[in-house]
Amino acid sequence: MDRWSGLLAPQLRALDELVACDGHMTRAAERLGIPQSSMSRRIHTLQKTLGVVLIVADGRAVRLTPAAVRLAGRIRDPLRALESGVESVAADADAEHGTVRFGFPLTMGAGRLPGLIAEFHRRAPGIRLHLKQAHGSQLAADLRSAELDVAVLIPPPDGLRHSVIGTQLIHAVLPAGHRLAARRRIRLTELREEIFIANPASYNLRRLTEDWCEAVGFAPAVALEITEFATIRELIARGLGVALLPHDGRTAPGTVEIALSPTTYQREIALAWSDTAVTPASQRFLAFVRDRF
Repeated sequence: MDRWSGLLAPQLRALDELVACDGHMTRAAERLGIPQSSMSRRIHTLQKTLGVVLIVADGRAVRLTPAAVRLAGRIRDPLRALESGVESVAADADAEHGTVRFGFPLTMGAGRLPGLIAEFHRRAPGIRLHLKQAHGSQLAADLRSAELDVAVLIPPPDGLRHSVIGTQLIHAVLPAGHRLAARRRIRLTELREEIFIANPASYNLRRLTEDWCEAVGFAPAVALEITEFATIRELIARGLGVALLPHDGRTAPGTVEIALSPTTYQREIALAWSDTAVTPASQRFLAFVRDRF
């Protein structure tokens, strides 16, 4: 056991990252903070040691073999546990170093949250932040599987430790030439005859949109479904419909964003954490975001 763990830990970590990056050697090396030459050397050393082909040249890229994917799946959890355990002990007396794996929604890639990340990095440059943007269901799953330490989630998750740190206002987004485009506020009932563009039915905002519309007496006529809010705004700009979307100060060209009356159309924003968020670095980051969001 000592022989394998001491000999293969760096190489196995490299393989795990390479699989996570779908075989992109440069990207995997960047995420590990090592030169690409070192990344390649670790993978080839692992191949030679195990006597198993893990990558196959495919033009200027590499293709992962089924053996590589299978091996990465088997060693991922033990590597995470090892990393978490070592960091937890090593960082007990040092809140200036360590790693925090932080996730946040695709809709929060601009504005307040990136500003907080930048400010935290200036205050604690020795703490590495591994960032991931994804949909809420994926972020919650990553917290449960300890792939992430901390995440911002909308809405607050069931079964995970969290605290509510804010609210996200929902506005009506209309084409710039819409009959209601000049209004400062509208009531949801004024959109009863409109064609809606919305997320798929499994998404939280889609369910809220349907609930809110039904509460005022109509079912929204959803003609187009798309996962990304940015794409919804693009389609609205082309006159294909309207939508209820989170407030965004950067109004997309060809659209207008109008507040709804009454101002009760909103979602709670939660800061959630997994069992791995026990290091001083994680606790420091948690407190920082909670206090300043």
